[in-house]
Amino acid sequence: MVEKRYNDLNGYFRKIFGCRVQKISIDAGLSCPNRDGTLSRGGCIYCNARGSGTGAHSRGLSITEQLCKGKQALEKRYKAKKFMAYFQSFTNTYAPVEKLEQLYGEALAVKDVVGLSIGTRPDCVDKEVLELLQDYARDRLIWIEYGLQTAHNATLSFINRGHDFTTFQNAVDATVNRNIKICAHIILGLPGETSAMMMETAKTLSDMRIDGIKLHLLYVVKGTKLEKLYNRGRYRCLEQDEYVNIVADFLEKIPFNIVIQRLTGDPHPEELVAPAWSIKKTETLALINDILTKRDSRQGKFAGRRKK
Repeated sequence: MVEKRYNDLNGYFRKIFGCRVQKISIDAGLSCPNRDGTLSRGGCIYCNARGSGTGAHSRGLSITEQLCKGKQALEKRYKAKKFMAYFQSFTNTYAPVEKLEQLYGEALAVKDVVGLSIGTRPDCVDKEVLELLQDYARDRLIWIEYGLQTAHNATLSFINRGHDFTTFQNAVDATVNRNIKICAHIILGLPGETSAMMMETAKTLSDMRIDGIKLHLLYVVKGTKLEKLYNRGRYRCLEQDEYVNIVADFLEKIPFNIVIQRLTGDPHPEELVAPAWSIKKTETLALINDILTKRDSRQGKFAGRRKK
């Protein structure tokens, strides 16, 4: 068995539940303030029309149906015993709390669903939403996943994110001490960002009270503003060896008790423009572990002491 040199999600779940736990992506039919005109109608420059989701809601599938279908597939593929309902598409706290309670409650009512992962924006949480999640967290595992992408305000502005880093800090501060686990989403390879800037983001996160990190490769999707930049020669994708080394550098700066939920993304092949290597997820993960092994390194090797 290959030694894992980072604190991965599967290991984290096994420690809690003693069995294989898989996340099932849910499309709840919600929107995003960066698309509905509240902030913008264009969205982030890399976001596809499905909001990184499955499109299941537009096909008429209820949350229960999506979960049951996902369970059947994951039980067969991974022998999974328990499941997390992952509200992934668009912004999953962007609705009245009464509607959110209905959506989350439907998911938690499905057999063997042990908790929720809620993907959202740091500018789309308030006290009512956090109190609702805190209530669920009394007897379920609840993760809130805040899309930060980078700690650099200039980059956040360029990608049309619609919020700054302080907004993320405020969301984290409002969430801690509620028994809700906090995950930060980070994109590596954003336009104009150097390796040094990405390491500054890593250092910033290492000092914050978060519980997990998801790393994503920035890939170019058809029909996005990023595709236009790419076609005009104004954006260059990271090469696979660049990405692998940046991820290894990033992990070395993240304390080992932070759960690494993801190390790269999952582009839909039919939508992908570039880079072609980004669909080779298994290969990329193996290369990341290989480079850490060659360095005799691991997550947290150069992490400083975390704030309490």
